[in-house]
Amino acid sequence: MVPLSSLALPILGSAVVVFVVSSIVHMVLQYHKNDFKKVPDEDATLDALRRLDIPPGDYVAPHAGGPEGMKKPEFIEKAKKGPIVVMTLAPGGPVSMGSSLVQWFLFSVLVSLFAAYIASRTLEPGTSYLSVFRVVGTASFMAYSFGYIPNSIWYKKAWSTTLKIVFDGLVYALFTAGVFGWLWPR
Repeated sequence: MVPLSSLALPILGSAVVVFVVSSIVHMVLQYHKNDFKKVPDEDATLDALRRLDIPPGDYVAPHAGGPEGMKKPEFIEKAKKGPIVVMTLAPGGPVSMGSSLVQWFLFSVLVSLFAAYIASRTLEPGTSYLSVFRVVGTASFMAYSFGYIPNSIWYKKAWSTTLKIVFDGLVYALFTAGVFGWLWPR
């Protein structure tokens, strides 16, 4: 068993590496640029939403209110007629990536911390690079990737987008595993 405190450098180092790699993925490679489509007549759509004064939050329409509501003829008719909408509304204001980037970095630290915990409880000091890579890579891949899949299952997020995010998670996991394998206590 390895003390978790001895893994501070791989935890922070891998989070920094993932932050840099994710920046390259989104700013240089740009294969995510078509993940969201522009609504037709964006100005009219935004004006209509402003008039409704819907508070920020997550919404679905038609809304059944629960399992019993899904059996009601009026809900069934609305759903059949369409569209079915799943949306998140955020407050207006200047667009700033600062707080999102900080949260992303902290999430990467959290993923590395949990991967470190699993590795520290299952591996010994001096464990081979490949063994560390496998344990940390598997744990971090699950953390970076699997949580997105239910969005396509339940909320109809495009599978193409989800698969790109799962691929990103694999890349982040490989870098995380590499840093841990390199910096694993001897």
